Amino acid sequence: MKWHGRSQMNMFKRISAMAAVFTAVAFPSLALGAKPPNVILIVTDDQGYGDISALGSPILHTPHLDRLHDEAVRFSDFHVDPTCAPTRAALMTGKYAHRVRAWHTIAGGNHLRETEVTMAEVFKASGYRTAMFGKWHLGANSPYRPIDRGFEQWLGQGDGGTGTTDDYFTNDRVNDHYWHNGEREYRKGWAPDVFFDGAIDYIEAYDDKSPFFLYIATYVPHSPHTLPDPSWLKKYEGRVPPGVACFYASIEHVDQNIGRLRKVLEETGHAENTILLFMTDNGGTAGTTVFNAGMRGKKGSPYDGGHRVPFFFHWPTGGIRHGQDVSDLTAHIDVLPTLMDVCGLTPARTIDFDGRSFKQQLYKPAMALPERTLFVERQRTTEPKKWDGAVAMDNRWRLVDGKELYRMETDPGQTKNVIEQYPEVASRLRRDFDAYWKRVSPGDRDYPRPVIGTAHDIETFLHSSEWRDGTQWNHAQVAAGGQGDGIWYVKINTAATYRFEIRRWPREADAPIRGVPQFRKTVDAWDTKGGKDKLIYGNKMTALPVDAIRLRIDSFSETKPVKTTARCVLFDVPIKPGETEVNATMLDGEGNEISGAYYVYVRKLK
Repeated sequence: MKWHGRSQMNMFKRISAMAAVFTAVAFPSLALGAKPPNVILIVTDDQGYGDISALGSPILHTPHLDRLHDEAVRFSDFHVDPTCAPTRAALMTGKYAHRVRAWHTIAGGNHLRETEVTMAEVFKASGYRTAMFGKWHLGANSPYRPIDRGFEQWLGQGDGGTGTTDDYFTNDRVNDHYWHNGEREYRKGWAPDVFFDGAIDYIEAYDDKSPFFLYIATYVPHSPHTLPDPSWLKKYEGRVPPGVACFYASIEHVDQNIGRLRKVLEETGHAENTILLFMTDNGGTAGTTVFNAGMRGKKGSPYDGGHRVPFFFHWPTGGIRHGQDVSDLTAHIDVLPTLMDVCGLTPARTIDFDGRSFKQQLYKPAMALPERTLFVERQRTTEPKKWDGAVAMDNRWRLVDGKELYRMETDPGQTKNVIEQYPEVASRLRRDFDAYWKRVSPGDRDYPRPVIGTAHDIETFLHSSEWRDGTQWNHAQVAAGGQGDGIWYVKINTAATYRFEIRRWPREADAPIRGVPQFRKTVDAWDTKGGKDKLIYGNKMTALPVDAIRLRIDSFSETKPVKTTARCVLFDVPIKPGETEVNATMLDGEGNEISGAYYVYVRKLK
């Protein structure tokens, strides 16, 4: 079904409604009084379609994912966004990422609009208990954190991943500090093990009569490719490049954790009535050099290799067609509508989804749903660019960047542009994209605004990956002294005096503003270069000649000198409630701007 204005949208809604009625009549639903199924959603980071042995990888060994593949309904033409945060935003809302203001992985473009209803909120409103273990990447301060968006519990690291500026400075995925329900907490072990341990502990201790929804989102196999034990690499040494060996080893050990999880589900009696979902967040990365399932492109690409991923749906007591493939075009925006349909969920308010339920296909995989056009974009610019890294898709065609057309039935590798042979198809898909663009664009680059001074988040942590210029998004860049604007867009909750603690290094680095951290992290992570007991970020920590720090907020502007041993500079600022900008800048002895200050901690004074 194509969208060509209001009449076509109304037709789309009518067909969707008819399909929902057909589903209710023709396919099994929860029996009256039956307990709704538990739901566990597993999402790995940067694992491609071809990075599973059951899907063709010639080297990687994934026995537990292979078993899940064999026992699940498999969606072989399932699509997400080409990068991380947009996929997660679409998955959590059932709406296109562009429409919910998720257009990047940094620069505030990863903050899911605060008014959107999330998957966790839908489950919670329907009587489920909810918990998340792992990567969120949709906002690090209130009201954007998982615990603000429907998850009763959350255990995770940096919002964007290991080494991003909101992550603990010494984290490398082994023996790290985590966010646990809004507080920092140290835990030993490899990060994916920690997350699966958390989920397993949750299940083993669960004694509530309500069903549960768990979201397990690993930060791996995304780089940095760090492991706790170099012996994990032995089976891959000499067979693939070192970086791919680490990548594969990460996937293999996540696979083992999936096996552990399934065993605990069986032991606790939850396995039969638990929906287990597995998918990845974008196309492949390191593994594409070895096997890419015949696809063109990788993460970030508008070609299928950038956004076609595995999706497995397993539910033993659901009566669904395990072991069969759904070849119809489906996407991340369909997951929430489907779970609502299957589990009988009722949101607190009506949601205008972009996706639709594929419940029918769980029972009849060969059934074709009404034709539609789907859209994927690589939106990573502060100003939206139409048809830049974008694709319009239906079951047979891909229109890339508005000017390349591929017939997928005969050219799944997208090698031959046939736009001149089929101009009418390209014109139709362009019209569909025009309607999509009008639907998703309103407010697409509005600033996310962390709320300062709320009881839900006593201290707000502002860091440089949220700068709109997107220049200094990880600790290594900050350590090297990179430049950026130092501007944050915030909302003040109540009129009060607020203390701004301005730093060049984060607190845990315990270093003077003019100096560099003096410590080593021993243990820990083995990477592609081998070795441990290494200085964090090698020798790239740079001392900056900061003589003063200036803070500007509305009409307030004050500059304070930096003492030789000072680790921070404090400003106490009376502020009225409402939206404002925080601009913290490091200055040299001549008053010249060096860069924005990378880290700012803010709390309301009593």
